[in-house]
Amino acid sequence: MSTLDIKAPKDIESLYTFTDDASNPELFESWKPKIQAYRDELDKNTLKEYRVPESDIPSDIDTKIFNTVEFLSKSTALTEKEKEITSMSATELADKIAKSELSSVEVLKAFAHRAVILQQCTNFAMDFFIHEGLKRAEELDDYLAKNGKTVGPLHGLPISLKEQIGYAGKITNGGWVSYLDYIPEENATTIKVLLNLGATFYVRTNQPQSLMHLDSNNNITGRSRNPYNSLLTPGGSSGGEGACVAGKGSCLGVGTDIGGSIRAPAAFSGCWGLRPTSRRISCWGGVSSGRGQESVVAVAGPLANSIDDIELFMKSYINEGKPWDDDQLCIPVLWRDVPKPNAKDVTVAILYDDGLVKPHPPIERGLKFVESKLKDAGVNVIKFEPFEIEEAYDVVHKMYSCDGNYMQKEMIKKSGEPLLPMTKWALSFGDGDKMYTAAENRDLNYRRDALRKKYNDYFVKNKVDYIISPTYVGVASVTIQDGIAGAYYWGYTSLFNILDLPTLVFPTGLSQDPKVDVKDESYVPRNKLDKIEQDKYVAELLEGAPICFQLTARRYFDEETVAFGKVIDDILKN
Repeated sequence: MSTLDIKAPKDIESLYTFTDDASNPELFESWKPKIQAYRDELDKNTLKEYRVPESDIPSDIDTKIFNTVEFLSKSTALTEKEKEITSMSATELADKIAKSELSSVEVLKAFAHRAVILQQCTNFAMDFFIHEGLKRAEELDDYLAKNGKTVGPLHGLPISLKEQIGYAGKITNGGWVSYLDYIPEENATTIKVLLNLGATFYVRTNQPQSLMHLDSNNNITGRSRNPYNSLLTPGGSSGGEGACVAGKGSCLGVGTDIGGSIRAPAAFSGCWGLRPTSRRISCWGGVSSGRGQESVVAVAGPLANSIDDIELFMKSYINEGKPWDDDQLCIPVLWRDVPKPNAKDVTVAILYDDGLVKPHPPIERGLKFVESKLKDAGVNVIKFEPFEIEEAYDVVHKMYSCDGNYMQKEMIKKSGEPLLPMTKWALSFGDGDKMYTAAENRDLNYRRDALRKKYNDYFVKNKVDYIISPTYVGVASVTIQDGIAGAYYWGYTSLFNILDLPTLVFPTGLSQDPKVDVKDESYVPRNKLDKIEQDKYVAELLEGAPICFQLTARRYFDEETVAFGKVIDDILKN
């Protein structure tokens, strides 16, 4: 079977709850030259001297599995030195740059070279500006040589950015065609903070139309591919970041998350990703349809290839970056140094199934593997019995669209761009086009707070330190040729957005195996959404996709989450 045989759910339109699709074909025609100009600029800045011959990229990359990570590891286009540099953690690189064992310039060149080849295979980027990055790296090397010290803890580290994060002097479109005219005059707070800490920037990454897909596909640069399996999505909405970081096109990435947009890309592409508690990392200055919406708050956070790098980002950003000096919404609370706990002192509750949508076979296998490893290490493991899942799903999805999709449609109407299939699904969250009154929105907020109270009580009364759960019902989802990613169910991630709990995605080292992860044909779906997700499980199309899970703690226990993430990393590596 190929992706051409996978179709959208037959009755999907019966589940749509929006009416006016806001598109205008005639108006959209007038925007096509701007789209082409944007693509031409991206192509020009994807430096030709860094590319591999087009003949090296399979012509059937969208119909036959292609593993870009494996391709890059074997490619002779990258020197052994470049492979060595791009295989180092950000923590290692920062240390070597500070000791002048590596220069900022050679580090950036290595990652930029790898990123360009990665782009050829995965289409993860929306904006390259490598020459600017090299100029910045040269300045950092000069500063270190003259002063004998670094600019900050992230000195010389090549960091990728989700494109929606406002970048002064550069188009910041957020996945909306109408924003191809938008060029911020000032950097977003996060960019200011990272520059002050010594970061180098050279690439900004792809995201979906509406920023509300667990996929990365838009009408500007198209869809991104998963670095482990080209038939699959790298997730969304920070999917370009997931592909970039997991493919080692950068050593650290910055994404945003309102329903799973850091965690799905990290899990789908096989890297680490942290959804922090709200107001720790700034979202100020980004392009979004959610301006002023405070019922379910978007957060920003890091993606990385090691847990130490997640901590490096968080501690540096908060303690030395002090984002609250630029963004009044950020809480002025320093990152605490929390040591790794003793495994025998920790209680973990594992959620195998939330009762709404059953996880696919590789997720079940992976959770059993993690449980066994944790128990062998002395962790007290119990089963998490799901509660209030339907209530949480109902409330958070109504919150997403409680303005009646007004802002999403306004951003689409300006260009008349056609709605992509997963945007139609996103516009159908909750009550779709129904605009809530202030009183109704307050009722949603109260229901949210009641849920938070119940979950906090669960942690405290049951003496549970962490919950481990699926990030999605399966591994990365297949992307169909008409742009349908098929990642319809957000419940495993959106649960922790409405609860505002710090949640860390961690790789298990396992991957989907079609010979082992066989579908249970006797299973009868519980509801329409469950049937949609079960019907699209085709084991042979998912081969090689990473198996990753979420680790969740109590609100503002971000440091403890990262500390136990280190323990999990040690356990799973042994």
